[in-house]
Formats: sequence, C-alpha cells, structure tokens
Amino acid sequence: MDNSIAIAVGINWIAVIFYVLATLFNTYGLIFQKEKAEYISYRLVTVGLIIHGGALVYWWHVVGHGPYMARYEVLSSNAWMVLLMFVIFKRFFPRIAAASIIIFPAAFLLVALGLFYNPQVRKLPPSLRSIWLVFHVLFYKIALGTILIAVAFSVFYILKKRTRIRWLNKLPDIEAIDLFAYRFAGFGFTFWAIAMLAGSIWAYQSWGRFWAWDPVETWSLITWVAFGIYLHLRRFLGLRGESAAYFFIACFIISLVAIFFTPLINSSIHSEYFR
Repeated sequence: MDNSIAIAVGINWIAVIFYVLATLFNTYGLIFQKEKAEYISYRLVTVGLIIHGGALVYWWHVVGHGPYMARYEVLSSNAWMVLLMFVIFKRFFPRIAAASIIIFPAAFLLVALGLFYNPQVRKLPPSLRSIWLVFHVLFYKIALGTILIAVAFSVFYILKKRTRIRWLNKLPDIEAIDLFAYRFAGFGFTFWAIAMLAGSIWAYQSWGRFWAWDPVETWSLITWVAFGIYLHLRRFLGLRGESAAYFFIACFIISLVAIFFTPLINSSIHSEYFR
C-alpha cells in the first residue's frame, strides 16, 4: 500500500508541475498580451489534466472507491473537476478564456494542499456504497467548477469598472462579463440543488433519513438559498453590475465554508470522511 501511495503522490506532483507552468505561461500571456504564451498554457493544462486524471483513476483502483473520503482525494478531485469544467466551457464559449487567470492557480493550490494532508488509504464501509453517493459528490464538484468561473467574471467586472488594467481590454464588453457571471451562477445553482437531492437520497439509504440538519447539510442549504437570492434579485428586481458582482462574491465565500470547512466540524456526520 505504501508503494501505491508513493506512486499516486508522484503522479499528482507531476500534474502540479504542469499546472504551475500553465499558470506562469497563462499569467504572462494575458497580462502582456502574448497570445502564443497563452496558447501554450492551455496545452500545458490539458496535459496536466490527463496526468492528473490518470492519478485519480489509479487511486480509485487502489482504495476501491471514488475520491470522496480523505481530504487528499477530495481536494485533488475538486481541482481536476474545476479544470475540466473550464476546458469544456472554453471549447464552447471561447470568450471565457481569461477566467483561467483565476482557475489555474486555484486548481494547482487545491492539488498541492491535498498532497500536504498526508495521503492515506481509507476504505468506504460497504453499507455506505451507493450510486447516489457518486452523483452527490459529482454534482457538487460540477457546481464548484462553474461557480468559480462565475466568480472570475464577477471579479473581472469590478476590475474593469474600477481600474484601467490594459489586459482587461481583451475581455468581452462589461455587459457580456456581467451576463457570463449570471449564467454560470445559474448553472452552479442548478447542480448544487441536484447534489443536495442526491445526497438526501443517499442519506436515506444509509441512515434512514433524508435530512438531519447536520452542519454540512445546513450550510449547503444556506449556500443554495444565497445563490437563489442572487439569481432572484437579478431576474426580478434588476440587480446588475458591481452590486451583483459583490453579492455573488459573498455567496461564493459562503460556498467555500460549506464545502471546505463544515465537513471538519466534529459534530458533523460528514467529519468522519475528512479526518
């Protein structure tokens, strides 16, 4: 097992190296408007994604379950999904490419942080194995990836409104930036709701109840309601521009608490999976 851990960690560090290089080329390319460097960064991150994906599959084979038990595998798989969502959406919406200046460093920091949590093999109890657990975790990761893109465009809106940073000129016009933030927020909101629903079904199968006001469940609901308020204010009450951007960033901070901090609360049932 120790050899398996060393192999998995080694592959992950190789992926981190590609992500760091991609971040360096990407930042240089965007800030100094060097299209070739920016192009190289996307190729580097794609290679890193493939290597990283191989590491996750290998780890899945070693531990016998998906990446949703220990902190190492949760953080690593979150990073992979964030990058995958960005690469997919960039293929269909090329104008979101600049979001990479936030997505890339966030991803490699997640992987690196996971590696410092002392990776170890932990088995999932047979009683908790369910396809609904897979859906529950997968949809949260998809939501996180799209929400991070929405945050990037919220930040871009504020920067473009308040500064004269030259590389921001290559972004879409300010109305389009606002619209991208809104649409990706809506996408994340939808998948967050599906993730909660799948988790409730899994909880009923495992513990005989759909909802128990566990800290993770409660903060997940608070986050979903916060995103819902944001979307409602935009759709029906005309919230736009800078106010909307700041509001969404606040919602994102709440989501970080729900995803990364509440599972560590000892009174939470979920804390057992993140020790």
